[in-house]
Amino acid sequence: MTTRTILDPSRIHPAAAEKMNNRHAETIREVEKAIADNVVVVVGMAQNPHVMKVRKALEAAGIQFTYLEYGSYFSEWGRRLAIKLWSGWPTFPQVFVRGVLLGGADLTNAALADGTLRARIAEPSSPPNPVTA
Repeated sequence: MTTRTILDPSRIHPAAAEKMNNRHAETIREVEKAIADNVVVVVGMAQNPHVMKVRKALEAAGIQFTYLEYGSYFSEWGRRLAIKLWSGWPTFPQVFVRGVLLGGADLTNAALADGTLRARIAEPSSPPNPVTA
């Protein structure tokens, strides 16, 4: 697995790091708690067709999931940005299965089609990740 390049924390001024850590921290805690408490979590926004399609695909497949919605194209962009920065995934939906970011709409649909999503759900040995508060 490759790692994504992020700014080294040693290159961030402490005052900036504090602001970064506190920006919409309650939103990140909410997402982390949902991921820890639920097998499948979809994080999305209103009016986004990709979010709607993933939710419908999961429902059609009979897969239960928890949905967290953060605004629309017209509101709550700051909360959504905090989630994107936290996860590293640039778009919505963000789908988590057993605490692992599966990806967005394309990767979720592919995992539904090839059976890997159901297989991951069925894995008793991969519980959701614990929340680190």
